[in-house]
Amino acid sequence: MTKASLTSIKNKKTGKIILIGGIVISVCVLYFVYILFAPNISLDGNKKAYLCIPDSSSFDDVVALLNEQAKVTNTGAFKQVSGLLKYKKIRPGRYELRPGMNNFQLVRTLRSGRQTPVKLTFNNIRTKEQLAGRLSTQLMADSASILALMNDSAFLSAYNLTPNTSIALFIPDTYEVFWDLDAKEVFERMKKEHDAFWTDERKAKADSIPLTPLEVSTLASIVEEETNGKAERPMVAGLYINRLKKDMPLQADPTLKFAVGDFGIKRLTIEHILKISPYNTYRNHGLPPGPIRVASPNGIDAVLNYKKHDYIFMCAKETLNGEHNFAVNYAEHQANARKYQKALDARKIFK
Repeated sequence: MTKASLTSIKNKKTGKIILIGGIVISVCVLYFVYILFAPNISLDGNKKAYLCIPDSSSFDDVVALLNEQAKVTNTGAFKQVSGLLKYKKIRPGRYELRPGMNNFQLVRTLRSGRQTPVKLTFNNIRTKEQLAGRLSTQLMADSASILALMNDSAFLSAYNLTPNTSIALFIPDTYEVFWDLDAKEVFERMKKEHDAFWTDERKAKADSIPLTPLEVSTLASIVEEETNGKAERPMVAGLYINRLKKDMPLQADPTLKFAVGDFGIKRLTIEHILKISPYNTYRNHGLPPGPIRVASPNGIDAVLNYKKHDYIFMCAKETLNGEHNFAVNYAEHQANARKYQKALDARKIFK
């Protein structure tokens, strides 16, 4: 075989090697492009979803959560891209998942810790247990850890609160927060919002009554339990303030229901009135030790902007529509009470 022939064969072999090498490289490039940028998140209804990663989660936990909260088309590709992009430190939080999201976008988001905030909302809350439960459904913090702090005297002392007054820190509204707040961070955020709510103007109005902001929240909680009608709240607040100024017992039925632990009572009896409790405002003068529910901004403002009048008695209207009849003396009040009791009897409501 001639030298030229050998050279030709050698060149052909080299060409084949180069061609094969080029094909292999192209396939590898295409593969890596595919695992990086091909859509890998499929969501029911083509809607957004959220991946919530708790504290102390492992990478395997993240993979399991992804498969629970969104359909990952290719789990192996996600794992490979995680290795390529060195996704090792797992950052807890709530992350938005979008239909068609690729591994490059997903891993970069998780690696950077770029969370999507939560709209934290709570309202119409009566007890600490209900509040802790409502918060825990929207945050990483569990209800037990939140409730524990609400009852921790040593912890609450830094906020000038007690277990009886801890719910006064929470002003119902909608707040933008990160999902991974722990229980202590929840308190820190609520303290910030509480201080922002209690402006100098509101503090001045409270001082003119005179009541402290905490006492205003306590009275507001009673007013809100007394009437559902927002228009009537300043009138009811004015009545209770009249009683406080005259050093009369508030005789607020909602505080008895709180003391008994049953807000569903329709008709109070002598047994309820004789209940020994610091929350029994028939037996004790002044305000109870703390709010009997989470007072709303409307309830608080109803107290701060209470209606000035001479009424010191009130009774639910015989219409049973949640409104009240007001009276300046006991004789008028007794007449109103008889109308209400007659209405209860007619409806066979005895407790």
